[in-house]
Amino acid sequence: MAPRVPKAELPAELREQLTAQLGSVPEPVEVTWHSPRVARDNLEFGDRLARWDAADPGLKTFAHMAVAAQVGCGWCLDIGYFQAAHQDLDLAKASQVPRWREADVFTPLERDVLEYAEAMTATPPTVTDELSARLLDRLGPAAMVELTAAIAFANFATRSNNALGIRSQGYSAACEVPLAARPQAPAAARPR
Repeated sequence: MAPRVPKAELPAELREQLTAQLGSVPEPVEVTWHSPRVARDNLEFGDRLARWDAADPGLKTFAHMAVAAQVGCGWCLDIGYFQAAHQDLDLAKASQVPRWREADVFTPLERDVLEYAEAMTATPPTVTDELSARLLDRLGPAAMVELTAAIAFANFATRSNNALGIRSQGYSAACEVPLAARPQAPAAARPR
């Protein structure tokens, strides 16, 4: 399926840089390049977010993947899993993020982070005081703020990609362990 907005032509230098970094040019960059300021700011903020160091990078990656699974952003889930492999995260765990509630591979902290990511993503958000207190106690204020901002950015990215019709590019195909599918919601719980 093609994106809802056609791809724009990128400057050769940027195309080469992204291809060298990821093996191909990410479709979200090609689509958003119709507004280079939006594309550049998005790339810059993503780069800055990756340099933040108060929260564990693995927790942030798992949280982003949980948002992507909940929103249904195949591109973010695909690239998140690919990045997990390049961060040397446990791929058996990363592969189970879409079905984390049924999987028994996550620590209590990881489960709370995944629940927090989903609770922030729900409309309206369903973050509870109890969940926030547990995370704050284990992470500390700086990491809690950073994790929250990372999840908010994941919501921005996943929802933008979905609206623009951007789908998986197959980045995760390079990973050894297949990515699990998110369980289907019971018929009564599905939106109409």
